[in-house]
Amino acid sequence: MPVLYRTYRPATWNEVVGQDHIVNALREALAHGHHSHAYLFSGSRGIGKTSVARILAKSLGSVDEDIYEIDAASNRGIDDIRELREHVAVLPFRSSFKVYIIDEVHMLSKDAWNALLKTLEEPPAHVVFILATTELDKVPETIISRCQTFSFKKPGRETIRREIVRIGKKEGRDLDAGAADLIALLGDGSFRDALGMLEKVIGASSNKKLTRQEVESITGAPRAGLVNAFIENYIAKNADAALAAVTEAEKSGISMSTFASLILEKMRFILLTQYSVASKDAVKQRVSPDDWDFIQKQADIKALTSPMLSAILEAAGDIPRAHIEQLPLELAIIKICG
Repeated sequence: MPVLYRTYRPATWNEVVGQDHIVNALREALAHGHHSHAYLFSGSRGIGKTSVARILAKSLGSVDEDIYEIDAASNRGIDDIRELREHVAVLPFRSSFKVYIIDEVHMLSKDAWNALLKTLEEPPAHVVFILATTELDKVPETIISRCQTFSFKKPGRETIRREIVRIGKKEGRDLDAGAADLIALLGDGSFRDALGMLEKVIGASSNKKLTRQEVESITGAPRAGLVNAFIENYIAKNADAALAAVTEAEKSGISMSTFASLILEKMRFILLTQYSVASKDAVKQRVSPDDWDFIQKQADIKALTSPMLSAILEAAGDIPRAHIEQLPLELAIIKICG
């Protein structure tokens, strides 16, 4: 099957999702005949930086022969940049501009930065640079000051979920609400990672209707039943059973960060359903029928409190720094249930 993130990579401004502030600014500037000799795109992985760079290059009128993509992770030395400087002096083949897209530009060596800076200070009129990075703090200020900078936003779960549903349909698959939402969560704010997860699920399933249970099975994500067991016992202040759910998740090789994220989301839905009548319909549309039954049942008990949710929220933030991954969740249980 085709690689989904390549197949559905945006090729026009209208196809770019979740970056309206950047699309509007660039499109308006080009419409008025304005462009910079150097752009710097920053933001997390898989959210469209390279795709927008390619669309910008095409919008400048550059054909494929005059668009060069360079991976700075593999071409990071002074000799690579010297070769680039010699190359930029040559006129374009069939375009007004030669466009150089340098990805992961923060990986350049110190000497390479200095060599690139000289080119950015006095660029040939026929050259446009588009630098992309996931780590803006590693880009020298001298480089940043010579570029028109754009910060790409990490898309929200709902934005990614809609794309997963849309692309799933194009691939002949119908995802239920729980399946699409879980894939969006596992994508962790990255369109590319979420589409990679969808591709994995489609490749392993012969079903036209994809359920949350199937996504859990194929991706190794925490089962809804295990998440529910944790929440139910945590709310009931049954420390033994809640700790047992954490232990089972750890023994199953489940990421504690993912486990905590799923717990947080469902507890948030319970709290919203418990206190806000207006939120019920929105929550119901986001989850599977089984999950909605569980959420409504827990909300009716009215035992979940904001301190309970805050304790899990704090634990989720501590997990990436913990030497023992499950310890923050265990401490939250003891704090609330003890």
